[in-house]
Amino acid sequence: MTEDKFFTDEEREQLITLHRRLLKSSATDITDDDRYMMREYLTYAIESSCLGRDAFGFNPIVHDMETALILAEEMGMGRECIIAAMLGSTARACDFSIDNVRRDFGEDVASLLIGRDRIGELYKKSNAVNNENFRTLLLSFAEDIRVIFIMIADRLNLMRHIRDTKNADGKMSVSMEASYLYAPLAHKLGLYKLKSELEDLSLKYLEHDAYYHIKEKLNATKKSRDAYVATFISPIEKRLKEAGLKFHMKGRTKSIHSIYQKMKKQKVDVDGVYDLFAIRIILDSPFEKEKLECWQTFSIVTDIYKNYNPARMRDWLTVPKSNGYESLHITVLGPDKKWVEVQIRTERMDDVAEHGLAAHWRYKGVKQTEGTLEDWLLGIRKTLESSDDSQLIDQFKMDLVEDEIYVFTPKGDLFKLPKGATVLDFAYAVHTKVGDKCTGARIGGKNATIRQVLQSGDQVEILTSNNQSPKQDWVNIVKTSKARTKIRTSLKEMQAGQVSMAKELLERKMKNRKIELTEVTLMHTIKKLGFKVVTDFYKALGNEEIDINTVIEEYLARQRHERGEEEKAEVRKADEYVMSDAHEQKLKHTGSEDVMVIDQNLKGIDFQLAKCCHPIYGDDVFGFVTASGGIKIHRDDCPNATQMRQRFGYRIVKARWAGKGGSQYAITLHIVGNDDLGIVNNITSIISKEEKMLMRSISIDSHDGLFSGHLTVMLDDTSKLQQLVKKLKTVRGVKNVTRV
Repeated sequence: MTEDKFFTDEEREQLITLHRRLLKSSATDITDDDRYMMREYLTYAIESSCLGRDAFGFNPIVHDMETALILAEEMGMGRECIIAAMLGSTARACDFSIDNVRRDFGEDVASLLIGRDRIGELYKKSNAVNNENFRTLLLSFAEDIRVIFIMIADRLNLMRHIRDTKNADGKMSVSMEASYLYAPLAHKLGLYKLKSELEDLSLKYLEHDAYYHIKEKLNATKKSRDAYVATFISPIEKRLKEAGLKFHMKGRTKSIHSIYQKMKKQKVDVDGVYDLFAIRIILDSPFEKEKLECWQTFSIVTDIYKNYNPARMRDWLTVPKSNGYESLHITVLGPDKKWVEVQIRTERMDDVAEHGLAAHWRYKGVKQTEGTLEDWLLGIRKTLESSDDSQLIDQFKMDLVEDEIYVFTPKGDLFKLPKGATVLDFAYAVHTKVGDKCTGARIGGKNATIRQVLQSGDQVEILTSNNQSPKQDWVNIVKTSKARTKIRTSLKEMQAGQVSMAKELLERKMKNRKIELTEVTLMHTIKKLGFKVVTDFYKALGNEEIDINTVIEEYLARQRHERGEEEKAEVRKADEYVMSDAHEQKLKHTGSEDVMVIDQNLKGIDFQLAKCCHPIYGDDVFGFVTASGGIKIHRDDCPNATQMRQRFGYRIVKARWAGKGGSQYAITLHIVGNDDLGIVNNITSIISKEEKMLMRSISIDSHDGLFSGHLTVMLDDTSKLQQLVKKLKTVRGVKNVTRV
């Protein structure tokens, strides 16, 4: 293949532009000999026809040069990384001799190519992000940590170009990995700007409608946001100039992905997210005066805006993050009683925050004795190598520094909890009795469930009821071991009481019916009912999982058997047997396709409907094999579906509904609208008129002329659900109805 045929006219022009930019960015790193040798390698690859376009149709040489440019311009990496990126596709496709690469470019370039090759082999085996290959991937990274930088740059480059690709499956897979793997890695390495871009692009491709909804909202409110920023910074600007400080300020709108995450957590639209932007004050300070002038600026800001939230203050000046991030964050109450985050840092700190710690060594005044890039890379490598394999994924997905939150009671008492703690954790932190009776909370004047994850600075009022008692699934809701222990203790005490009451109830029923109760016959009855442990039987009886009349009838049958009075069963002829439609349908599909068929009469398989997404008859569903061997049925659009498919793809079971439904399911709807007089009556009136539909609960919260609430109804299938949603949207004042 000739060079003319390998490049299109557009790609040839693109190469010239890229080459000029790369020369400018890496002028002090790449030598004339390096450029000559790279051209030799690439020319050989083209002429020998070993190079081909990738799965998206991109030219590999153009792609590699774009990746090298990201490393040089946006990440501040040097010669070895740039050359390894330029030769990446060529070395893999043409199987270049590593000895030749080592001879022509040095040991470091050869080492980086080996690392990339190992990751390529790993992806040939499986490209799913799960425990086993994630561990292997990190071990490959750990051999030369600079491989991480190249992989992140390569993935970012790919994400920037796949918007219009026809390879939809490839686009989905690449976007998921960018979100679950590469963005967290970029965050850990301090590449915040690249991390935000990876997250935004992933959201753009995976949640197209949500991305553009937020983007359009931000564009529509930009003018008012800019006006508020100007009002907010005006007095700060004046005072900083009077203090003789050199600086510049800007209002930075938070990333679309960040806003989307807040919308999901707070269950609000874009308008309901109060901290859409942050003010950044960037000081032009000499290295030796950086901390002094940052704290001076902090003093000026808090003097102007005296009300600030101490729980949201972050001091990464005194102790920087492990990835080198340095800044001072504070949240103050600005004009119109709006909370505004202010970030205070220097030009050097801002460069490190944008481009990673490699940028740190571009600044004069930072002595080499204070640390080197190699020392930092070694530290990151040791962190990866010493991590517990079973916790690696969680470690990369969580914020490793902000691992605690601070929550207030209505009286102002402060509680410290681990990040991820729920309302129920807080209730048990206050008192065991408060936890046992907890039904929910009010956070910032809004109702919240016991599952609500708390954020630093939340003011939480626990709601209780004397009718409430701990449930077994509470153990999975709480984050703290303290709350978990208290729940288990309370459950044991409750179960002991239930066993005693159930035993007393059975004895009383037997006595009323003048039935002689013998221990031996009762034990045989309990065993016949499928219980191996007596206490389990009484628990089931106390929880009404088994009917007491069923127990008594089984006991009487056993008693008759022991006396030789057992009734003979009626003999039926085979030709009288009629197979049920549901059973016939199950047999029809058995063995013909690997799909789990769900209906009313399915036996022999331990399955449950998942509580995270509450599937109902008619929903598109799949099965997930749990650790205990049972199967949980989830909706295809379950919030946890993407993560389960990525991490545990081998546990996914295809599933579909059979029969005609017949069961009623609890469905919760979230309703938002204008707080008009009688709107609740209008909503409940619609439900009461629906056939075979029962309302279980309704919770409405009114604020500033708007209402939002949750409505739980019992219905048969998705068709009934769609009809109900359609009718509710016709109610005057209702703005939106969504399924929770």
